[in-house]
Amino acid sequence: MLNSCKGVSSPLGASNLVNSVNFAVYAPQANDVLLCIFDETGFAEIERISMFLHEGGVWSVNVEGLPDCCIYGYRVNGSYDLITGQLHNENKLLLDPYAKDLHGHFYWSERHFCHLPVGHFNEADNAFDMPKSKLSTLKKYEGIKPNIAWGETVIYECHVKGATKLNDKIPSPLRGKFLGLAHDDFITHLKNMGVNAIELLPVHSFISEQFLTTKGLQNYWGYNTLNFFTPHKEYLVDDCVEEFQQMVEIFHKAGIEVIIDVVFNHTAEAGLEGPTLSFKGLNNSGYYRLLSDSCDYINDTGCGNTINIDDPYTLKLILDSLRYWVEYYGVDGFRFDLASILGRGKDGFNENHAFFQAIHQDPILSQCKLIAEPWDIGPGGYQLGAFPSPWHEWNDKYRDTVRQFWQAKQHVLPDLAKRIHGSNDLFEHNLRGPLNSINFITSHDGFTLRDWVSYEVKNNLANGENNQDGHNENHSFNCGIEGETQDVEVNALRLKQQKNALITLFMSCGVPMIAAGTELCHSQIGNNNAYCQDNKINWLNWGSLESTKLVDFISKLIQLRNKFQIFKHTFFIHQEDQDFSVHWLDEHALPMDAIKWHDPTSQFLMCRLDDNNKNTSLLLLLNASAHSLNVKLPDTAKKWHLQMTSEPATKLNQIDKVLDVSAQSSWVFSANFEGNDYES
Repeated sequence: MLNSCKGVSSPLGASNLVNSVNFAVYAPQANDVLLCIFDETGFAEIERISMFLHEGGVWSVNVEGLPDCCIYGYRVNGSYDLITGQLHNENKLLLDPYAKDLHGHFYWSERHFCHLPVGHFNEADNAFDMPKSKLSTLKKYEGIKPNIAWGETVIYECHVKGATKLNDKIPSPLRGKFLGLAHDDFITHLKNMGVNAIELLPVHSFISEQFLTTKGLQNYWGYNTLNFFTPHKEYLVDDCVEEFQQMVEIFHKAGIEVIIDVVFNHTAEAGLEGPTLSFKGLNNSGYYRLLSDSCDYINDTGCGNTINIDDPYTLKLILDSLRYWVEYYGVDGFRFDLASILGRGKDGFNENHAFFQAIHQDPILSQCKLIAEPWDIGPGGYQLGAFPSPWHEWNDKYRDTVRQFWQAKQHVLPDLAKRIHGSNDLFEHNLRGPLNSINFITSHDGFTLRDWVSYEVKNNLANGENNQDGHNENHSFNCGIEGETQDVEVNALRLKQQKNALITLFMSCGVPMIAAGTELCHSQIGNNNAYCQDNKINWLNWGSLESTKLVDFISKLIQLRNKFQIFKHTFFIHQEDQDFSVHWLDEHALPMDAIKWHDPTSQFLMCRLDDNNKNTSLLLLLNASAHSLNVKLPDTAKKWHLQMTSEPATKLNQIDKVLDVSAQSSWVFSANFEGNDYES
């Protein structure tokens, strides 16, 4: 028998003390909460200990004589009432919401469901099929963080497994793992490009939905969280959570920040017909948004449930999780999936929501990089530009506008100028600047950059949904042939169009982000929703013939970008700006006027960016039309020098100050600048 006493109600979770462990869990509507201790295998439940109720609905118990890294779970006895939304069921072993480590695996079975399809109470015990909570001995992170300014940040969005699974320069046991990302070969790859921030798709413990596993598929992306404090075990080599901390420290020593994608909008428990794994059995009506006086879940996520951020203990859980990943794992920032939900109360989205205020005043979290995916599928869910300072946002309008321009759509020039300028129409209204815009052409969701210029129609049949899933409006084009081809001219045009997009991206004001594999010309064979493809569709092919064509190109673009202060400027540039100026010009080097801006036949834009302090200028020429143009370069005190072009250098045809700008091409020049490649 283990010795136990009441314990204390704070902190929540399992806490190692000198000679005992304190367990505390929030279950405000419960009649009784039992701490279940398991043997080292995690299958035999060796003891159940009644916990003690504190004011406010927290239960605790202090236990002596437990082994290091003990394995445990909770059982909760209380009301089971679909009308009031209470789903207590003592037969369900529950994960500790504050578990810092997990033991074992999750297996799908009917035993996980609180009730059976006909609505009857399910008395089956699910413990055998459940992972268990595990006491952690992880120490706080002690590494030195790079603290990279936003104006110098270049983000590489990356899936832990897919990035290194096929990289034969990395030892086989490390491939597809956190330590695979931390391998010298991958670090060197990022450094050579100039990337200094890696944004990892979800690394919180997650499970695959049952509708996927029955089709032989897996939730590859990981947006189906099981626990908010533990690293996903599949990404560990030796089942040791310290490996994530080790990875972060290696990245930091290389001068690379680590941002993680977090999913606080829903959990893996889905709706009423979903499993009871943790939150449902503890406080269903508190952790999730329910319709009044019912067990009907509000589904603003499309995943079955929606986290109830208005509940104080749910808010506390999220803040505690974020703080834990910063203090114990050393992460530098977060990208919040479907972040509009975190600012939505009963009356809709509110930029002054308690969640934003809590982070803003938090001495730890307020210093982190905070990135919002500013939309969800709920009412009023599209909130691009509505987040408060210091939040930064994925700018899908940037993505769509740049795609439309290179797709040769009409009436795009005014929007294109706004996006290159940093999207002041979206961010300046609440005193934010161009660096609050996370600019991207592609991300994990949608076509890869190569597929964007290779497919006009999505090819998602492998997902098992009759090609009904994924976006239909991708602003993509196939350069003449749908899908893969051996046609030399078509492939040359596809490569050039990828370069056009990248030049536009890195020569725009804002924070640039590329998706992993962009530099390797990675293709998903036209799948624009590859969330369930844990295979070569998603795994980067490091040895393909295409895998080296853009690495050096991106590296040179980032080097060029870093040399111009205008991309680090924290405010939008207007006519009264003394330090910088922006000029929009036509092919005759004349200022754009209203007629030219709205000419539907015009698919050319010239942008001149001047640094008035350093007397340097950057000139961007973008020609999306199918015809070449004779373009006059603007007057300057010194000669223009070619820095980058999507065309081979041999295509340069300069006559005085008139340049033959070929069809579907982009050009970058500089003036009064050392280190130029070509002189005009």
